[in-house]
Parts: sequence; structure tokens; C-alpha cells
Amino acid sequence: MKRSILISALLLSQFGTSQLLKTSGQKIVNDRDENIRLRGLGLGGWMLQEGYMLKTADFAGPQFKIKEKIAELIGEDGMNNFYKAYLKNGITKQDIDFLKKAGFNSIRLPMHYNLYTLPIEKEAINGQNTWLEEGFKMTDDLLKWCKDNKIYLILDLHAAPGGQGNDANISDNDKSKPSLWESEENQKKTIALWKKLAERYKDEPWMGGYDLINEPNINFTGKNPNGTDEMSNAPLWKLQKDITEAIREVDKNHMIIIEGNGWGNNYNGLIPIWDNNMAFSFHKYWNYNNEETIKFALDLREKYNMPIWLGETGENSNVWFTELIQLLDKHNIGYAFWPMKKIDNIAGITNVKITPEYQKLLDYWKNGGEKPSKEFATKALMVIADHYKFSQVEIKNDVIDAMFRQTKDNSTKPFKNHQAPGKIFATDYDLGRMDFAYNDQDFINLWVSDPAKRSEWNSGNQLRNDGVDIYQSKDKQYYVGKTDKGEWLQYTIHSKTDKAYTFDINYASNKSGKIRIEDASGILLTNISLNPTGGNENWKTISTKEIIFKKGENKIRIYFENDAINLNYFELR
Repeated sequence: MKRSILISALLLSQFGTSQLLKTSGQKIVNDRDENIRLRGLGLGGWMLQEGYMLKTADFAGPQFKIKEKIAELIGEDGMNNFYKAYLKNGITKQDIDFLKKAGFNSIRLPMHYNLYTLPIEKEAINGQNTWLEEGFKMTDDLLKWCKDNKIYLILDLHAAPGGQGNDANISDNDKSKPSLWESEENQKKTIALWKKLAERYKDEPWMGGYDLINEPNINFTGKNPNGTDEMSNAPLWKLQKDITEAIREVDKNHMIIIEGNGWGNNYNGLIPIWDNNMAFSFHKYWNYNNEETIKFALDLREKYNMPIWLGETGENSNVWFTELIQLLDKHNIGYAFWPMKKIDNIAGITNVKITPEYQKLLDYWKNGGEKPSKEFATKALMVIADHYKFSQVEIKNDVIDAMFRQTKDNSTKPFKNHQAPGKIFATDYDLGRMDFAYNDQDFINLWVSDPAKRSEWNSGNQLRNDGVDIYQSKDKQYYVGKTDKGEWLQYTIHSKTDKAYTFDINYASNKSGKIRIEDASGILLTNISLNPTGGNENWKTISTKEIIFKKGENKIRIYFENDAINLNYFELR
């Protein structure tokens, strides 16, 4: 009895609050067998950059090509200094504290193997594994910050040695060198890396699991280069089984997560399940949020009596995010959204602000012309690295609201504290679901399910991630544009007293139009006729008759009765 008590005490001290994740039938649970819904975020853009995250996709997609472009301007040492600052600033304890406060309970870490070990061609001895402290130190720090916040950390090998597919941007794949599948040495290094990681973190309760190979996309026997038509996937299942066996030599505790071919979703030819603490991952982008689009994953869960996890999703509108999470909640499926930080980002929870100097570098890399000086380029790049600090990024509260509050609540909230009298910018409409806070014709991107429904949702790609189209004018002001008949915007305004206010509308349009203003219950407040202003950014102000506001909170809606009216602001006086 005394021995069992001592063992229990040891386990509790070792695993803290006894939160170690494991699988139980079709659920992911903790040590108390409580169902755990992983509400997570992937730290895309930190250890591994894809070109679109740095706006280099047109000329440099994989990370190694981005590094080549940077070294061309500031030299190899300068490039290394930039990445040192970039990695230092990219994720800090402040970021993880913020994620916890926002509502996330887990993090997926996309790892680049070259932060942990040398490429096979750089090993002094063939078959040797030289371990690099940088990646392990970054992971140690991240895990500590997660533990402090009671957040699970899931390791994801995003860039495997040699690259795991033909989509080079995802895994930083240099196709002039042997891929993961063409090189036994790369496969052995991959297995050794996972064993090293498992040995290091085997006793960590807030280590949520090991996502073995991100988005394999390779044609072993099929015709599709990304493996979507593969029927056996034999090399993929063999390697993931070999990795699992190596992990289990040192770590019997942590959950293993496997992914299929074709960017994670092709599970054809799956061999008998080789571990009793394993989950399936699938990925979901740019399709409908209905049972049909996740049926293959639900069928996997049922057939094998194993949990499923949406390991990567995102890059869509707030409407899509809310609908997706509601669907996942219905089926008890956890998720990790993507990514954490990128430049000019409206579809994520943070935005890294671009600078004119960095744009000049992008223009040179894309179009040529006069080469920026080393001094200019160094300064521009180091400023961008500084912009990755949490203190410098822009928090996208509309995205966070859509991911958490709006999934359960259709009420609206003020985007800002609007007061009457006062000026209110059109872009500062209420937070909330579509048809409650606003209405727009294009509000979601479904190009995988229905190519005809490819949409930029916010076609101006500025400020907010709803369907409302927001643009930046020549004088750097933001306005609502590309309006269509029937669309509307709602604003919550606080009036200090009962009062009849004059309503000034600042707008631009190439043709005549009309708007009407109602309260949120549908009572008409006024109709306004708008004359052409002579240009889409040729702004004109028109005043209306007085509109009565009651003391306290008032909700009004501005309806567009025809298209092509650009709205800058309105003022109550």
C-alpha cells in the first residue's frame, strides 16, 4: 500500500496536474479520462517560412530561396543575423500568454529539421547525426511558456529531411537534392530526430503529442504529383510506423499523430494500426463546412475507433471560421488554425505590418531595377524582424471574436466605443456574425469545393476578415467599397442624451445611388439620395434631416440600395 502511494505521489509530481493526453477509443482525453477538445493554433511562419507569409511567393516560395534572395542583398552573415532576430522575435512568452487569454488551449509547432540537425550532405561522416542546440532550445522555451499557461504543445515535423513532397513551399524542399522518399539516409535522420525529441520530452505532461510528418504530398505510384490518387501509400505508412517504434523505445506516454498523403487526407492502403495511443490528422481548406467535407475523417474515426484531429486549417473568412468550429464542435473534433503571424494578414489572429522600405526590396526582387544598397536592405529587413515582436503586431480582434464568441452567440458587440455626437468610420461596424452585424454578397472562399465560388471575401484585403470589402485610399485612409444592392452595416452608438442628430455622410461614387438608415428592429430612420461625385475616391459629404437617438445605446443599420457606393465615414452632430 505504501509503495503504491509513493508511486502515485511520484507520478503526480512528475506530471503536475495529471493532464497528460492520450487516446481513449474515439476521444482524446487526459489522465482523468476527461474529454479534451484541442482548440489550437499553428505557429506557422516561425521555424519555417513559406513565401506567401513574407510576400515573396512570386519569386521565392521555399525558405531556402528566400534566404538566397536575402543573402544576395546583404550577404550570408547579414542573412544569418536577420534570421537570428526573426526567430528571437517571432514567438515569445508574450505571444503564448496572449493565446491563452484569447481562448486557445493548444499549440502546434511546425518544426524545420535544420534547426535540430544538419542536412545529410553537411554531415562530416555519412550516416552521422549532428545535433544542433538552437531548435531544441527554442522548443524547450516554448514548452515552458505553454506549461506556465496550461497549454498543450504538439510537435509537428513540417519540414522533414529532404522534404516530404512535391509542394516545395511547405517543406522547404530543394529538388536538386534527394527527397525524404529518395534517400534512406534522410529517412534514418527523420527517425533519429523523432527519437531524440521523444527522449527529451518523454516526461513532459504538457507535451500534447507528436505529429510525425506534415502534409506528405508525393506520387509513389500514382499520376498526381501530390499523391491525391495514391492507392497504397506503402512507403508513407512504413516510415510512420518506423518512427513510432523508435519513439516507443524511449517514450511510452505521448500520443502519436499520423497524416495521410495528398496534403494529409489520403489514407488509402492504411496498414493495420500499429500503436494503441494514436490519432489521425486531417487538413481542411477552402471547401464547404458540412458533414460531406469531413465524412472521410469521420469514417476513419469510426472504422478504426481512433480520434481524429483537424491539424491544420484557416486562410479564410470569419464566416468560414465560425461555421467550421460549429461543425467541429458538433462532432467533438479538435483543431489547430493556421498561421500565427504573416505580413499583411487579415485572416489570422495577428498581423505583421509591412513597411515602404521592405516593399522596395520586394519590388526589386520581383521586377529588378536599381539594386538597394546593403545598408538600406539590412535596415529594412531588421525593421521587419522587429515587427514580428508581439508588442509590434496588430491583434485581429474580429478573428478572435469569430473563433470563440460568435460560435455560440449571435449577438453583436461594438467594434469601437462610438459616441454621439462624433465621427464614425464606415470600417468600424459592429463585431458579430453575418446577417447580425453586417450583410455582404461575397463572404467566403470555397474554391476547392466549387471553383466558381472563389472569392477574396474582403476584396480590399484590409483591416478586417469579414465579407465587407475594405480598401485603403490614396491618402492612406480606409473605406468600405465594392458595395452591392442589399448589403448593410450595423453600428452601435452611445448617445449621452435623447437628441435629434444631423447625419453627415462622406461617400464617393461614379453614379447616382441611395442608402437608407434603419434601427436594428427595422424601423426606417431616413432615406438618402446620393449624387455622383466624379470618382471612386472623390469624396463628398451630404447632410440629412435630423435622426432621433435615445439616451444610451442605439443600433443603426446603413443599407445600400444600389451598388458601387464607397462609404468613408458618417458624423452625428
